[in-house]
Amino acid sequence: MSEHTFTVEKPCPVCLKNTRVVKTKSRLTVEKTDEDFCVHYKGFNPYFYKIWICEHCGFATDEQTFLAKMPERIRKKLWDFLAQKQLDIEFVEERKLPDAIASYQLALSYLDLTEAPPSKKASTNLQLAWIYRSEGYKEQEEELMRKAAELYDLSLSTERYPVGNLTDTGAMYLVGAIYYRLGDFEKCAQHLSRIIGDQTLRTREPKIYEKARDLWGEVREQKKVAKK
Repeated sequence: MSEHTFTVEKPCPVCLKNTRVVKTKSRLTVEKTDEDFCVHYKGFNPYFYKIWICEHCGFATDEQTFLAKMPERIRKKLWDFLAQKQLDIEFVEERKLPDAIASYQLALSYLDLTEAPPSKKASTNLQLAWIYRSEGYKEQEEELMRKAAELYDLSLSTERYPVGNLTDTGAMYLVGAIYYRLGDFEKCAQHLSRIIGDQTLRTREPKIYEKARDLWGEVREQKKVAKK
């Protein structure tokens, strides 16, 4: 078992049986944070363990959703689906890259099945992109980032914010940051300009406003370089 993780038992929200899941210890050393909020830690990647999987029925989701009260309609839909599959998932204490990828792919399939809101799908796609980023798989990372950006854009026009800790301004910045990392400076600028153009955000959400302004400066520099 890793020095950064420990195993606990929690009831699955779908089959209701107790299942082993791996939690990450809170004492981790941050090395840097990317523009799109991906945090890099020293010697360990907690994103590998963000998705919990029930070893009995195979349901997979993030910790917060796993522990929350699931609406009975959703639980029944998932249970009917999983009862047919009869999945038997092997519990893995120390996840390698294939285990981590598989956990997110499972979680995304259940989000599709339950018609989860686009913001939830967006954040899950983005975290999987971060896993690929940490391992140097640029093509897979960029494909998932594009999906995440499109889903966040959709969520901004269809969902009521804040969603969790994310405000609509935060989501707008995040889309801009994703496009910045993808090298699409036009789309990045479109999103950032909506934040910078709203002076009320300077006092309402100063941290995001500053981040948007700083990234806007980077975009302008990149555009100058491209013209040379």
